[in-house]
Amino acid sequence: MMLMAYLSYMLAELFYLSGILTVFFCGIVMSHYTWHNVTQNSRVTTKHTFATLSFVAEIFIFLYVGMDALDMEKWRVVSDSPKTSLSVSATLLGLVLAGRAAFVFPLSFLSNLTKKSEKIDFKQQVTIWWAGLMRGAVSMALAYNQFTRDGHTQLHGNALLITSTITVVLFSTVVFGLITKPLVRLLMPGTPMSFVVPLLGESQDSVSELFDDNEALETRGEGRNLVRPSSLRMLLTTPTRTVHYYWRKFDDSFMRPVFGGRGFVPYVPGSPTEQSMHNNWWHGEAEM
Repeated sequence: MMLMAYLSYMLAELFYLSGILTVFFCGIVMSHYTWHNVTQNSRVTTKHTFATLSFVAEIFIFLYVGMDALDMEKWRVVSDSPKTSLSVSATLLGLVLAGRAAFVFPLSFLSNLTKKSEKIDFKQQVTIWWAGLMRGAVSMALAYNQFTRDGHTQLHGNALLITSTITVVLFSTVVFGLITKPLVRLLMPGTPMSFVVPLLGESQDSVSELFDDNEALETRGEGRNLVRPSSLRMLLTTPTRTVHYYWRKFDDSFMRPVFGGRGFVPYVPGSPTEQSMHNNWWHGEAEM
């Protein structure tokens, strides 16, 4: 899996495309096909490995941003025009606020037009808008890649844009990040502030698993506490005649026979996931 992700990143860099988006979509494809072709032990190992790498990468990102904030070379270049630097930073911050709002509120309005229930109210829209305002290492990397050569520049305009980007990143991360929790409490009281997600939780990957689990709960007298499938789950199990419907037909007929993967179709006996299915069934019988 790591080699495939690295290969996609190198190909994107070779053709001057976005390596970040390439790795993102590579992960989507691998979760759809590759994930179901590995054993349960390999899944646990992969989950722990990527969780550790993600933690290390997050530490490196904040170290990188903190070290760039003390890049005195560029601050020294713009030190003769502090008002200009402040105005550019404020303009960039305003554009971030306006750009985020230009996407969140119109798209939420269009989404509400297509729903009869579970609409996104205004408080939730404000929370979504606010949660995406924090800028980070990607903005810093883009600024350095565009306005410096090997991390150095003596041009006043380039140094101005880099220092302004640093200011926006630090301000949005510290100020907006600190205000997020009180804002959520104010707009949506009663919302849990934290929750624990298991590293390798039980998932329902096929139609048979979905309804077999429901029947098991009802047999054990727990049907009254059963959480019904969401609209997204029902869309995946019974797709309508849309683009998604034709993609599922193409995927089931041509892609999965070649690349593997189960998704929401019944599993093939003898596959690597059969043993994990048997173990889940055995544990359920033991509990009963």
